[in-house]
Amino acid sequence: MNETTRRTVLAGTAGISAALLGACADSEAAPPSAPEQPAANVLAKTSDVPLNGGKIIVEQGVVVTQPAAGEFKAFSATCTHKGCPLTEVENGAILCKCHGAKFALADGSVQAGPAQAPLEAKAVKIENDNVLLA
Repeated sequence: MNETTRRTVLAGTAGISAALLGACADSEAAPPSAPEQPAANVLAKTSDVPLNGGKIIVEQGVVVTQPAAGEFKAFSATCTHKGCPLTEVENGAILCKCHGAKFALADGSVQAGPAQAPLEAKAVKIENDNVLLA
């Protein structure tokens, strides 16, 4: 390639590069607003947790209870006896169907064995009618 042709090609390439960089800069100058982050720590809607009952959130391994109106508690959804998943909340207790253990809605304490230790408590807070892990 002769010197004139090489300069022409390089000049053309530089012009194209500048145009492309300018286009990229314009698209990056005003980034779209970040979408609202999904609250990964949302366990349930308050309306989904019955009074004097609860709801097991399998995905997070947590049981959320409402032992008194507007009072929400959360506990590990794993039985402290043999590590079985808790399966139901009924008749005012959190139940493990593996061996019959029952735990209290208000504090996760053992109501009936064979479990000996209470459920691990999880801190929760209420925001916009959602029960969230704190």
